Amino acid sequence: MGSNVRLKGKLKKYITLPLWLTILFAALAVGICFADHRAGLWCVLFVAVYFIAAFVFYRRCRSVVLNEMIDFATHYGTVQRRLLEEFEVPYVILDQNAKLMWMNRQFCEISGKPKNYHSSVTAVFPQITKEKINKEKQLSVQVSREGRIYRASIGRIDFAGMIEKSTGLESGEKDQFLTIVYLFDETLLHQYQQEKLDMQMVPALVYIDNYEEVLESLEEVKQSLLVALVDRKVNKYFAGQGGLVKKTENDKYFIVFPHKSLAVMSEDNFSLLEDVKSLKVGNEMSVTLSMGIGDVGSDYAKNYGYSRMAIDLALGRGGDQAVVKTREKTYYYGGSSRQVDKTTRVKARVKALALREIMISKDKFYVMGHHISDIDSLGAAVGIFCAARQLGKRAQIVLDTVNTTLRPFRDCFVPEKGYPEDMFISSEDALEEVTAQTALIVVDTNRPSYTECPELLAKARTIVVFDHHRHGEEVIKNTDLSYIEPYASSACEMIAEVLQYFDEDIKLSSTEADAIYAGILVDTNNFMSKTGVRTFEAAAYLRRCGAETTRVRKMLRNDINAYKARAEAIRHAEVYRGVYAISICPADNIESPTVACAQAANELLNITGIKASFVLTEYKGKIYISARSIDEINVQQIMERLGGGGHLNSAGAQLTGCTLLEARRTIENTLSEILDRK
Repeated sequence: MGSNVRLKGKLKKYITLPLWLTILFAALAVGICFADHRAGLWCVLFVAVYFIAAFVFYRRCRSVVLNEMIDFATHYGTVQRRLLEEFEVPYVILDQNAKLMWMNRQFCEISGKPKNYHSSVTAVFPQITKEKINKEKQLSVQVSREGRIYRASIGRIDFAGMIEKSTGLESGEKDQFLTIVYLFDETLLHQYQQEKLDMQMVPALVYIDNYEEVLESLEEVKQSLLVALVDRKVNKYFAGQGGLVKKTENDKYFIVFPHKSLAVMSEDNFSLLEDVKSLKVGNEMSVTLSMGIGDVGSDYAKNYGYSRMAIDLALGRGGDQAVVKTREKTYYYGGSSRQVDKTTRVKARVKALALREIMISKDKFYVMGHHISDIDSLGAAVGIFCAARQLGKRAQIVLDTVNTTLRPFRDCFVPEKGYPEDMFISSEDALEEVTAQTALIVVDTNRPSYTECPELLAKARTIVVFDHHRHGEEVIKNTDLSYIEPYASSACEMIAEVLQYFDEDIKLSSTEADAIYAGILVDTNNFMSKTGVRTFEAAAYLRRCGAETTRVRKMLRNDINAYKARAEAIRHAEVYRGVYAISICPADNIESPTVACAQAANELLNITGIKASFVLTEYKGKIYISARSIDEINVQQIMERLGGGGHLNSAGAQLTGCTLLEARRTIENTLSEILDRK
């Protein structure tokens, strides 16, 4: 064993016992000397001879004893090794570098490696690495090999402690250790778990988005035929996935299906959405469906609750899509068709009456739009201000930043024209003055992080939301009234409708009508996109209230620097993958680069062959992206991948922690991923 090996423990006591007895004999001899001098001398002589003999025996037999012990340990180790060799559980010993030192027969069969294979265990099981082994003394790792799944139980054994325990010898190597790995085959366990998960029933809700609108466009004889065809499509689709369909109302279905079918339906992007749209029995309008699916585990009540949330999300985003909601994430499928305009204004009337009831019960109101407000946000806020004034209530508009687009309209609401001096209030002042009797009305956004003052949402007890953007994962919660209408062109269109039902005697000044009309004009790009019958009806109402198109157009004009920036963005635009225009809008010497960015994105759509445009600009440490399309590309889904949102043909996103060029590459990579999946 060398000089590093020495005796210790009980073995050391047994070997050195004769030497320690000389002390006892010596003490006895001294005692005898006091009693009998001659007998004591003989005792001393005996002790000396005994000590010399014991010492010589110890020196000569020590190596023999050690060799015998080592031989015993070797034979004992051989027995242990044979037992491990025939052990049914795969077993392997690793050194400090995670290299294979020894493996039993079972491990050889699983790994397919010979006994003399001494490379790293990572080459056999990539999940087991040196870093993991050295980091923790005990751990469990799931590994796989040739279609089998194993649980690797990994433990560390101190090398010196192992020698001491097995042989009774002490080693000088204190920092050395060995790693042992047991493999437990859990393939069947995982199969049973997967089978249990596959057979778990998942609830789903399916709604027909435009049931009444489609039937109104058909003759009565054909209405029942169309409904029967839709029922057949829905039943056939889910029956093919092992599901059961129960029709709860004329336009609603409740469905349960095995969990394994969810992956199949997700893979084909819920083809039922497109199949139903192909049904034609003389109807010009296509039938569209919305699906809500909850998938949170074996708790069926929670699954159903999540499916309710998912269907609300699908409807709030404009319908014609499937939403799968899990605990961790929400997945969206479909939603590529143009939204169907709702011609009925019953919902607007109901929301107007609900708003009136809330306003009657409160004393004061704050009206807040989104951060970096635009004219749609300001116009909608002005409309709410008019509604409060009609009831004799006090309303203030929370506005921190006034850009070049807003300034001409903001300057119209001055005390000289009869408006309160504190009509506009900063976020800081609003936070200080908010009380229990103050209601907060949010317009043109339904995301708390996008509002002018997110902290105000936490302080207000009564919250009302009016917005025309599609729902996202982040929404304002605990609202007393929420009116989200993705079919509307703008928040100003929604407020113009609400005002008509709010009070028959309500009157708007020409200045107020101009602000609301300008919001519709900007968001529809001069009535060229997202316009429907109700959009023109709202514009006609505002025109009757005194809105003048020429006056509004003058106030919406840009300064020369913003116009040049927009021209530069268009001039340097590059076409990606043949149909996508991507450009960067300069922000130097421009007060509102985000406005110029959006205008440039609209202008790029006028180029032949361009299906979607993306313009980026940097403003206050963030990268703002404006995305526009005409009809073929759903830019909202693209922006949602970047954390943004919006409409099918008008969306945006904000990026932080990156440069303009990095943001541009992110957009290109996102577009490539979407195109490659098709």
